[in-house]
Amino acid sequence: MKHYDAIVIGTGQAGPSMANQLVKAGQRVAVAEGYRFGGSCVNYGCRPTKVLISSARAAHMARRGADFGVMIDHFNIDWSRVSRRVLDIIETTSAGTEQWMRGLDGVDVYPVYARFEGQADGLYQVRMGDEVVAAPRVFLNTGTRARVPAIEGIETVNWLDSEKALRLDRLPEHLIILGGSYIGLEMGQAFRRLGSKVTVIETSECPIAREDEDIKHVVHQFLTDEGIDLHTSSNLSKVEPTADGGIRATIRNEFTGTETVVTGSHWLNAIGRVPNTDQLNLESVGVEVDKRGFVVVNPYLETTAPGIYALGDINGKGAFTHTSYQDYEIVRDNLLHGRARKWTDRTMAYALFTDPPLGRVGMSEQEARASGRKVLMAVKPMEKMGRAVEQAETTGFIKLLVDAETERFLGAATLGLHGDEVIQAISYFMATGASYKVMMEALPVHPTIAEFLPTILSELEQLA
Repeated sequence: MKHYDAIVIGTGQAGPSMANQLVKAGQRVAVAEGYRFGGSCVNYGCRPTKVLISSARAAHMARRGADFGVMIDHFNIDWSRVSRRVLDIIETTSAGTEQWMRGLDGVDVYPVYARFEGQADGLYQVRMGDEVVAAPRVFLNTGTRARVPAIEGIETVNWLDSEKALRLDRLPEHLIILGGSYIGLEMGQAFRRLGSKVTVIETSECPIAREDEDIKHVVHQFLTDEGIDLHTSSNLSKVEPTADGGIRATIRNEFTGTETVVTGSHWLNAIGRVPNTDQLNLESVGVEVDKRGFVVVNPYLETTAPGIYALGDINGKGAFTHTSYQDYEIVRDNLLHGRARKWTDRTMAYALFTDPPLGRVGMSEQEARASGRKVLMAVKPMEKMGRAVEQAETTGFIKLLVDAETERFLGAATLGLHGDEVIQAISYFMATGASYKVMMEALPVHPTIAEFLPTILSELEQLA
């Protein structure tokens, strides 16, 4: 049995960097990857979907050419070229990650799905295909997969997850999407702009249900304005195949009880994801999972088994590439640099990459109202911001929330032009713990969207 200082299972955003830092510290590391290197972000998440979205935006702006005095009489969508761009970024990035990992001195790469086989003499034993290896520390970074809904007829039809949707050989004529959150809305808008008819089915009264009402309203409006058919307060109760290989979907409105039958060429399942923990044999080493299958971790990301850490989506502490990478940074600093960083200290920040995008950090207005604090809030519509007017992108607003007593930011929402970038400035500022008045006195760059942050802060008023 080969012994290592550490074993890394999975190569998402945390695993490769963890292995790299360990070998730099003089340790020998085994890395297991049974699928494609790079995890969801590289293979079917952040990077390839943004490539798809960029093609979709190009089509959208071509249609809007007249708004800018650019007359475009006719253009075509070449799906084969759109698809090639997407697949090229997947192949290049995944292969580059694998090549890098295989080239690291001190790392042995096992192209297999690994699983625990117990422990002995203070070492965790992990099966790597035909081999069993052992180490005192193990880092789990195995990610998640699409959750399969319990729908009548699902076994009779071909359905897409976010990975398969990026590998279609033809543009869907009519894409039916179950789920009105990040994946569903981003993919739905992109395919609609590329020419597909799109129907989105969402169980809540509005898409992105956890956001504030004003945000949900604006997102709902601009998606329907682009021709997306949104069925809210609804469930997909039944699916069946059509003679031409399509999908016949029965949509039930849970509020009215009425049913609508929609026929589509493709169906994308985007109702959420489940952790890839069920094949790891975690019980053999005492690693506990919660009722949804996510690995239970302490504030330092250590599991219930000493020396085993869960990084990224499988710990349920943030389903984002950036939270996975920060998980790695936390564990790296604690193990190698004598720090005591905790995932519980971070302020969550994320973005919805529709167009326009939504950036969010910290508390929502709803959460701030429920917190019992004295809260100051200011909201400024994009139509009042020069850069947005100049670019004819006036949908949305910026909302800032501040604690009246501590003068610290509680949260922010930036829905509109460059909202995914503007939220970074606020998130970084929040990490300093400084008074919002410091930002008010900073020198902004004109003309930008972010230049309005000091102005918006000057308009803060106490929540009624």
